[in-house]
Amino acid sequence: MRNNKSKLYSAIRFATLAAVVAPASALAGGFALNEQSASAMGVANAGTAANPENATTVLFNPAGMSQLSGTNLSFGAAVLDIDAEAKDDARATNQLGLPVQGSSGGDIADPAVLPNLYMTREISDSVDVGFGIHAPFGLAADYDDDFVGRYFADETELTAISFSPSISVNNGSGLSMGAGINIIYAEGKLTRFLDNSAASAAVTAPSGTPNPGFYDQGYADIEGDDVGVTFRVGFLYELSEQTQFGLMVQTGTELELEGDADLTNYVNPANGVVTPTSVSERVVVPLAIPESITVGARHQLTDTVTLLAGATYAKWSRFEELDIVSRETGGDITGAPQEGAVLSHVTEKWQNTWQFNLGAIWQATPEWAFKTGYAFDESPVNEDFVTARIPSNDRHWLTLGAQWADERSGWTVDVAAGTLIFDGNGRVDERNYQHENPSQVAELQPGVPDQSNYQGEYELDAWSAGIQVSKAF
Repeated sequence: MRNNKSKLYSAIRFATLAAVVAPASALAGGFALNEQSASAMGVANAGTAANPENATTVLFNPAGMSQLSGTNLSFGAAVLDIDAEAKDDARATNQLGLPVQGSSGGDIADPAVLPNLYMTREISDSVDVGFGIHAPFGLAADYDDDFVGRYFADETELTAISFSPSISVNNGSGLSMGAGINIIYAEGKLTRFLDNSAASAAVTAPSGTPNPGFYDQGYADIEGDDVGVTFRVGFLYELSEQTQFGLMVQTGTELELEGDADLTNYVNPANGVVTPTSVSERVVVPLAIPESITVGARHQLTDTVTLLAGATYAKWSRFEELDIVSRETGGDITGAPQEGAVLSHVTEKWQNTWQFNLGAIWQATPEWAFKTGYAFDESPVNEDFVTARIPSNDRHWLTLGAQWADERSGWTVDVAAGTLIFDGNGRVDERNYQHENPSQVAELQPGVPDQSNYQGEYELDAWSAGIQVSKAF
């Protein structure tokens, strides 16, 4: 018993540390991550709300814990690699409408490792409890420093880890209900180069020949973190020995990523700053997390074939803008004298999305099962406001998986791999917009429009793979 506890504690400690330091990457489905369990990845997450195979049901539907006996542990990791690169004809203009020289930015997304750990414990015939650690959201993109669109985006990073205690009850007649809390710690980073062309022209104009290259470009680095809470409620109904249905509802929230904005080589003649300087500002970046609802069905067609289906609706329309807001009470770097001034604004206006999933499991032998799945995942990104930070598109997810289970020892191992096929190329036509009216470009000074623009078409493809180890005690 002591040896089992030691292994259990070691697994928990490893998964916790790995989740904290792991980067995350996603370019479709918003910044939500699908790669939470290799056992579910094998069927493209089909029917997860109605298919409690192991302790990962803590995440997918806490009501499913009622169908697990004793103590269950499940842990693993997934690798997600997205290739996203602008074509060579990407182009940009600066604040004065002059061409920006540079490259297409290279492949902006590195491979990411996404660990997870889940546990359940049967307390009585009608009550189960569980706990999970996973990475529900993430985003990572990093352009080369000479990227032509560097005045819009350089590095974008969002890393989130969720701690999810859960409980379930059942009535003994096929109906179960579960509830859980997601305690989410998130940290983000946004960087870009500062376009000083307008400032350069303004300070050199009295000489008679404005020089847009008088000042070198600057750099902005914004970092912050926050803790938020969402809630989950799930239901599972066993219609018969062959068929059951599941429902899981999750609330949304808004994270307030508080931190600092550090600007180097900052110039703003409108505020009397004509000598390049370094400044720091306390800021907050609001980030909306969507509510969602998932339905699932599982049907055992024959003794060896099980069919799965599901759908998820997510309210991504909560994410209307990406703003950097001052937390200074005595004035800020834009000259606005009050807390709450918007220092930077990016119009997003994301849209609500559907994800549809189909999957099948073939139990070839008592030990071996093989899986396959397909999912269609809508991108929430508004086509009118696609940005260089998230050049997303709808995608199709095709997966294969295999499962080995030893009934005597209680050990199960799942492996899965999948490919993501995007609907065409991501097209970006980004400008600087006014906070009050996203249909208009921003004004550098009253009556002087900001002519900054970035246009690029991205080639997108990706693959993912995962492994999951489960144990029933």
